[in-house]
Amino acid sequence: MNRSRDLGALLGRILLVVIFIISGLNKISHIAGTEGYMANVGLPASLLLPGLILSIVIELGGGLLIAIGFKTRPIAMIIFLFLIPVTLLFHFLPSRHQAGPAAMINTIMYMKNLSMMGGLLLLASMGPGAYSIDGRDEIPALGTGRRAAA
Repeated sequence: MNRSRDLGALLGRILLVVIFIISGLNKISHIAGTEGYMANVGLPASLLLPGLILSIVIELGGGLLIAIGFKTRPIAMIIFLFLIPVTLLFHFLPSRHQAGPAAMINTIMYMKNLSMMGGLLLLASMGPGAYSIDGRDEIPALGTGRRAAA
């Protein structure tokens, strides 16, 4: 890859996961509210805490790993697969039983999740680029081209 493409991959990775990192941090700082929201959607009480912990690990942990470019492809697929039930349960199904602004917001959230899923699939397919832990061997040493030409 060339440098501008790798820089685009780095910035794209960071922009893609900032929402997951912030969401994971918000879940930690608002545990009771998040559990209440999950219960309100119909998640059984026995799944609230495990679901919350899993969400935090996937969103915050996975987001940070993708940002630094470590195990990028499998982590992108894990978040992609995680978003399937999350999108259906928290945005698609509720919007079918709502009207007005609430339905519109859930439809927007549903579409946002689909877009993020597309970005995650691209990342899983194309990789993180050279400016990542996964791609660190792809970065040519500075001056290598000049030495080879000399």
